[in-house]
Amino acid sequence: MPKNSSILSLFSILLGGYYFFYFAIVGVYVIFLPKTLTDLGYSAFDIGAIFAAAPFMRFLLPFLFRDFVPLTPNIYLLSLLFTFIGALLFLGTATDFWFFLFANVLFGAAMGISLPYVETIALSTLSKEYYGKVRLWGSLGFIIIALWLGKVLTLPYESLYYLSGLAFFTLIFGALLIQYDKVEHDAIHKDSAFSLSKYWAFWLSIFLMQLGFGGFYNFFTIYALSYGVSLEMTSWMWSFGVICEIIMLYYQGPLLQRNLLNILQFATLATALRWLLLYLYPESLTMTFISQSFHAISFALYHTAAITYVFSLYSQKKLAQQFFLGIAFGLGGSLGALLSGQIYGEYLFLVEAGITLLAFIALLIHQKRRNTIL
Repeated sequence: MPKNSSILSLFSILLGGYYFFYFAIVGVYVIFLPKTLTDLGYSAFDIGAIFAAAPFMRFLLPFLFRDFVPLTPNIYLLSLLFTFIGALLFLGTATDFWFFLFANVLFGAAMGISLPYVETIALSTLSKEYYGKVRLWGSLGFIIIALWLGKVLTLPYESLYYLSGLAFFTLIFGALLIQYDKVEHDAIHKDSAFSLSKYWAFWLSIFLMQLGFGGFYNFFTIYALSYGVSLEMTSWMWSFGVICEIIMLYYQGPLLQRNLLNILQFATLATALRWLLLYLYPESLTMTFISQSFHAISFALYHTAAITYVFSLYSQKKLAQQFFLGIAFGLGGSLGALLSGQIYGEYLFLVEAGITLLAFIALLIHQKRRNTIL
């Protein structure tokens, strides 16, 4: 803990600034970059391949930092710098698929390093209650950039200019946080014998869950626009989902006292229904906003329950969390982007609903196997 309130206040401002600009980057990348690439002539398959690059790097990173490279302050600083460099490279490579793909690999790797490092500093410095209040600035950054760009964006390259500017401010605020790092980063993880096979059905389920998110994260904007929804209204839809997420994160505490596996099953089924609604009512603003309200369950509640459940399964707590992010948002997100690029069209969210239903079935298998193991 910082020794006095003034230090805590300054740290909170810097940390809140980092979260604000980092997740504003995520907002530009997820909401507006697909449209930018469409305007530049990229096909759905090309966009899926591009958006597979960053999450795949997130899948590889836990193995790298487990066995080979310690996460030091210098590595963290390089990640901030290469986030900015990657954003600048977008401006010069956007019209060339292969160069733009390389820029996304660099950008995805850098983004995947800096956030876990900052989270470690935050959780070791702030109380859990106060951490949530500071972390909220990330969601605000996402919402504000979504609403602003949804209103003013007209030319393809404008989103890339915003991305570069946000990356620069992330670099500044992130670099200033190093002075508060009191955590040792010298040792490489020694849990090389970590095994996933004991609870394979659970890991399969979280992989399928994120695989089913591929169409939403990478093509929801394009999907909505194709049915006549304006870009400004689409940005409101994204923002509404994040608002529901914030409300759930604030009030979900009592729910997490219940059976976590049952919560995961409920959230997975609710997510399958969410994608089914998008398939059945693509032109209905009312039904689309209802489906977006499910983000409170399919992201906020599911994610918190999942990381808490993983914590209960393994003695190697940190390594288990790394693999959760790597398998779910890394491998699942990467292959989800590729798959959605292949199947994009009228039946996109029907397929996503089917994949998510398979994730629910895998959880049932996991529940049965765990009962026999215990």
